[in-house]
Amino acid sequence: MLDQAAHENFPVAPFFLPRAWRTDLMAVYGFARLVDDIGDGDLAPGGGDAVLLGLERAQADNRSALLDALEADLHRVFSDRAPGPRHPLLRRLGPTVRRCALTPEPFLRLIEANRQDQRVSRYGTYDDLAAYCELSANPVGRLVLGITGTASPERIRRSDAVCTALQIVEHVQDVAEDLGRDRIYLPAEDMKRFGVTEADLAAPSGGASVRALIAYEAERARDLLNEGTSLVGSVHGRLKLLLAGFVAGGRAALQAVAAADHDVLPGPPKPTKLSLLREVRATLRREG
Repeated sequence: MLDQAAHENFPVAPFFLPRAWRTDLMAVYGFARLVDDIGDGDLAPGGGDAVLLGLERAQADNRSALLDALEADLHRVFSDRAPGPRHPLLRRLGPTVRRCALTPEPFLRLIEANRQDQRVSRYGTYDDLAAYCELSANPVGRLVLGITGTASPERIRRSDAVCTALQIVEHVQDVAEDLGRDRIYLPAEDMKRFGVTEADLAAPSGGASVRALIAYEAERARDLLNEGTSLVGSVHGRLKLLLAGFVAGGRAALQAVAAADHDVLPGPPKPTKLSLLREVRATLRREG
């Protein structure tokens, strides 16, 4: 599960960070990945995670029960009472929570986002989607600020803009994959505006209307990235490089989408390492 960290648009815990930060970031990533894998039905076969969370192996496909059991295990992380958490990824999270004085709220929001995924598969408006991103994406940025001891109201606001942008970028890249799960994260009001139907999204490649819609959503993500980028300039040292990498990962992914002429239906356009490095340098120049 943790090996997937290397396949994000930008590495979650790159080598240049202090060892303690890398350890804590990977602990948080492990939790977030577990939550997403439960919500998406992507756990390893065999029911091992269900058993680790105290469920019967037969409940391995019951996503709601798994999320409930995960929440109960999360509360054990924050409790001084024995026994401690059951799942090894949550046992790994405990030292990070204590060392960084993290609160349960961002972790609970990530669980709630995946509960929402079990109930909601379409979003009527952009505001609806932004509210989902408040649960699914923004807590991650807040946890990064908490781990690095740099949280402030203004940094949190900028971080939320960046994280929502990165979530939208992922939605833009993964339209076909999401539809395969019977989920659409493109607001219905935008689809209507561009004359795009669900059948259009199921096509092997995007027509002009689909590509225009994707370009519109990509521009929205770019605007949010621009709004949040000053977060990079508000910190120093290796944290500045980490945050520049997150912003650059979003910008490089948007470049890849544009290079594909906004046709994301054949598969998610991915940025090259060279384009990512170029965007990191450009972000650092602007925010240095």
